[in-house]
Amino acid sequence: MSHLFPTYGRWEVEPESAKGSYIKAVDGKNYLDFTSGIGVCNLGHCHPEVEDAVLKQMKKYWHVSNLFPQSIQEQAAKQLAVASGLDLVFFANSGAEANEAAIKLARKATNRSKIISFTNSFHGRTFGSMAATGQDKIKQGFGPMLETFVHLPFNDSAALLAEIDDQTAAIVLEIVQGEGGINVVEAEFIATIKKACEEKGALLIVDEIQTGIGRTGKPFAFQHYPIVPDIITVAKGLGSGFPIGAVVGSGKLKDAFGPGSHGSTFGGNPVALSAALATMKIVFSETFLNEAVNTGQYLFTQLEAKLGHLEIVKDIRGLGLMIGIEISGQVAEVLGELRLNEFLALPAGKNVIRLLPPLNVEKNEVDKAVELLLKSLSNVPSAAV
Repeated sequence: MSHLFPTYGRWEVEPESAKGSYIKAVDGKNYLDFTSGIGVCNLGHCHPEVEDAVLKQMKKYWHVSNLFPQSIQEQAAKQLAVASGLDLVFFANSGAEANEAAIKLARKATNRSKIISFTNSFHGRTFGSMAATGQDKIKQGFGPMLETFVHLPFNDSAALLAEIDDQTAAIVLEIVQGEGGINVVEAEFIATIKKACEEKGALLIVDEIQTGIGRTGKPFAFQHYPIVPDIITVAKGLGSGFPIGAVVGSGKLKDAFGPGSHGSTFGGNPVALSAALATMKIVFSETFLNEAVNTGQYLFTQLEAKLGHLEIVKDIRGLGLMIGIEISGQVAEVLGELRLNEFLALPAGKNVIRLLPPLNVEKNEVDKAVELLLKSLSNVPSAAV
């Protein structure tokens, strides 16, 4: 009998160890991992420079609380501010916590309560972040949601302009909807949002939980477009597997988050921040990001060339090393077949295979992944060449 709540549909793969792009299971199988811990291990598993930084901090101190000034917090906050072009940082422990804090910050700064988000979005499972999420399946069974959240069709400028008003505190946006199907925002929609926020005095919150820390080939995904958000939220890839999240905001919001307005016992933990500093030092380098862009382009090209002719494949889309393969059948069957072939991928909705390889994945690993995808998709009954 398990003493864990059955909140997760767990796979049959139990890890024994992991290194780089591979997970070794207790049964001896070696799985090529294109999940990266759901977009967390952007440098692969157990990166040596991150490991060294964590061990060094562990020998100093593990936790003292936010009653104490800690230079490691200032160093990490500066890295995030410089990379994003924003000014101030609040550290949390997860993406949901970061989004919860961002919602509070937007409402307090504007003295408004209405928040606009989009269908198929995913922002977390706390009550505030769940209310912002545009997927009914996340909310089923939990009763009435928090009020003043409005969900609009993604990439629909007319719907946005009809809804935003002078009571709107913020628009919450994912540049690429990860859980919702790897849907990429359109440039025209971004332009509409930017102008509407300026005219109505609303804040723009970009959820970079999955797209941030180099995942799309830039430090943050919003940097593919001519915008600077008022707030971004980050987590996942920030700590290479150590629990951390952050809200990064404009300096104009400083007074809204003064003493006592928000807090977190474990937020800004020095061990997690040591991992974050080491991660950002590597990922935010121009050379590293250029290599990740090239790898992403290569993966996309190979997927189109090798899988595009399969009848089961309806679309291949994404940005950087965040790619979705839309299929005509149920994705669960394909993911099971992939695991039989020792390859790990994720779902994004019911019919999209989500690929989130490490940003430093090797070309031969990309080739192997494409081969295993072709083999697995060809073995699914609904596939045809």
